Amino acid sequence: MSDLDQFRQETREWLEANCPASMREPMSESEIVWGGRNAEFPNPDSKLWLERMGERGWTAPVWPTKYGGGGLSKDQNMVLQSELKRINARPALFSFGLWMLGPALLEFASEEQKLKFLPQIVRGEIRWCQGYSEPGAGSDLAGLQTRAVPDGDDYVINGQKVWTSYADEADWIFCLVRTDTSVKHEGISFILFDMATEGVETRPIKLISGSSPFCETFFTDVRVPQSHLVGELNAGWTIAKRLLQHERTSISNFGAVTGSEPVPLEYVARNYVGLTKDGKISDASLRDRIAAHRMEDLGFQLTLKRVAMEATQGSGPSAASSLFKSYGAKINQDRCELTVEAMGAQGLGWAGDAFSENEISATRQWLRSKGNSIEGGTSEINTNVVAKQVLGLRDHQ
Repeated sequence: MSDLDQFRQETREWLEANCPASMREPMSESEIVWGGRNAEFPNPDSKLWLERMGERGWTAPVWPTKYGGGGLSKDQNMVLQSELKRINARPALFSFGLWMLGPALLEFASEEQKLKFLPQIVRGEIRWCQGYSEPGAGSDLAGLQTRAVPDGDDYVINGQKVWTSYADEADWIFCLVRTDTSVKHEGISFILFDMATEGVETRPIKLISGSSPFCETFFTDVRVPQSHLVGELNAGWTIAKRLLQHERTSISNFGAVTGSEPVPLEYVARNYVGLTKDGKISDASLRDRIAAHRMEDLGFQLTLKRVAMEATQGSGPSAASSLFKSYGAKINQDRCELTVEAMGAQGLGWAGDAFSENEISATRQWLRSKGNSIEGGTSEINTNVVAKQVLGLRDHQ
């Protein structure tokens, strides 16, 4: 038996013994575990599952063991992922720290910072949010104006961020701040600080879907130790761009990871539109568009899997992540549009006994999907990135 076969056998035995049965069932959005100081565990087994996976470092299986990770090789990680998929195991932890910040820290942080923050990310002890966009710096992110001014051993931070996902529930923030006003891109730094620090205020923004995952975040004379600066002073733009690649990759993967389609599109069409005598969806136009959507989605998922496998061979996220994010947004928006169309008037319910829970959920998901082409970089900005950095096209003169 090869070493890899031995690892597969040991992994399979460990998962069978340690993954609770309820963690092998489909997961609703309300059951997602984000971790953090005030972590919620709707299912008691999810806490046990996170503890066991965190202790083994398998929430971040390829991170070095010295930082709390699993220390697995790329081949071992592929075995682990296949074994998790074999038993339909839920992800033990959803975390901006795992998807975005952690990889950036591994690349740019000091050894002291890695030893402090990475193990806590692996175990789900800190819930992170991202302080990037500002009211006057969205698509032109490098125009941000939140200032960090040195004062003794600290920076004093003043400014505002917007569209800060889950800022009201986060423990810490990774934040872009301006440390030099004489230049644009070269005057930005990357810093970490506790959201419980005096002077930090968050205000949820209610979306048209009725939910409030995004926030306005205000900083008023927030004191942060200079030791929390990641990388070199005024070199934060390089870190920011790298982290955005990780973010866009994670957004494009999110639906596939969560299994976030609660009611399959074909099921909706069959039950609301009806079937022909030979069992086909009776509306031929809708049937064709559902089939086309499914083919596009399948192609997209296969592409993501191929890229994930390539990443395990040593190449990290690239500018192509902008393509995945933009296309993933379109696919999800198309799915939501088709679902609401298939439901007809029942797909436009907001509340009341006349609508089922799935119908109300479909309406809100449809409304929420409108933001998919904005968050994580607008589709227009991502298209520009693909044109310039993937296709090598020049600006029109």
